[in-house]
Amino acid sequence: MSEPFKKPIKIVQPLLPDLEDMDQKIKEIWDSKQLSNNGEKVVQLERRLANFLNAEYLSVFSNGTLALQLACRVLELSGEVITTPFTFPATVNALVWNQLKPVFCDIEEETYNIDPDKIEALITEKTTAIMPVHVFGNPCDVEKIQQIADRHGLKVIYDAAHAFGVRHHGKAIASFGDITMFSFHATKVYNTIEGGALVFKHPYLKERADQMRNFGILPDGDVLEPGTNAKLNEVQAAVGLLLLDKVEEEIRRRKEIAATYAEELGDIPGIRINKPVDGLEYNYPYFVITIDKNEFEISRDVLYEELKAHNIITRKYFYPLCSNLQCYKDLPSADKARLPVANKVADSVLALPLYGELSHEEVAYICRIIRESRL
Repeated sequence: MSEPFKKPIKIVQPLLPDLEDMDQKIKEIWDSKQLSNNGEKVVQLERRLANFLNAEYLSVFSNGTLALQLACRVLELSGEVITTPFTFPATVNALVWNQLKPVFCDIEEETYNIDPDKIEALITEKTTAIMPVHVFGNPCDVEKIQQIADRHGLKVIYDAAHAFGVRHHGKAIASFGDITMFSFHATKVYNTIEGGALVFKHPYLKERADQMRNFGILPDGDVLEPGTNAKLNEVQAAVGLLLLDKVEEEIRRRKEIAATYAEELGDIPGIRINKPVDGLEYNYPYFVITIDKNEFEISRDVLYEELKAHNIITRKYFYPLCSNLQCYKDLPSADKARLPVANKVADSVLALPLYGELSHEEVAYICRIIRESRL
């Protein structure tokens, strides 16, 4: 049997700016004497991100969670919002923080995304929006979702926390829906340490969100509605500016590593690799497998512990389902009988280490341990 790694192989490792470049940015910030409140670096970052993401109307925020909360607020949602249980809790929490009732919809087994064929049956007179998630960077069926939204007069907010830079059939992922949220947390392909952005379909939504992220203060100093403090600071923006020059190389490197994983694991019975959908320019945020314990001969949980014993950090991503969390499990839509696919996937999915500095030799060794775990 293979020996454990001497040092932990983490599931992610943040993309970092070169220290010399960061030192220069810090000096510029110190010289400006402005650390926050929509400084020069934030203005530059919004402009460059809008260009990179093919977004006409974009604003940055201190984190993706607050961005998502403000997306709900500026669209003036009420009542019920249909979403997926197979997501990070922040997605659902953003709804509840806006006094909205989440309604869970089951997912597609192949993509892990919300199943558009099951959305319409959940729509009631109280439904005001759909909040799908582009899980692991794979886009939802945006055409079907928009058709449903148009038929019923609903708004669409996409949680694209995993989908930075993704393009689907040549179109930027933020081209769809009324608002798209990106997360720039340190665990993501692209980061500002903490941070996030919203891309808007209409300019008035950006204007309102910009006011709301600054306590709701208008240019004349008045406040029409209470906002919050969701401003990105200058140091975070500096990190983001520098990493925009590195993120494409990071994605290229991740693609190579993912190919090594696929080659090493592709012939193992009981392992299914989550693959990009057709027509996708992908960003490789995670390398995810699902385990069929009957074919693989051990469960996902046993494999997780075996890898952990070898100093390999993986993640049961997303387990438990949001619908099974204490704060949401009593919702009518959280009934396990209504979410059979999501519950099955949550019990079998495993995210393996993936980041640009991971070596092919390390990946091959991880895969060797996965093979040996069946013996």
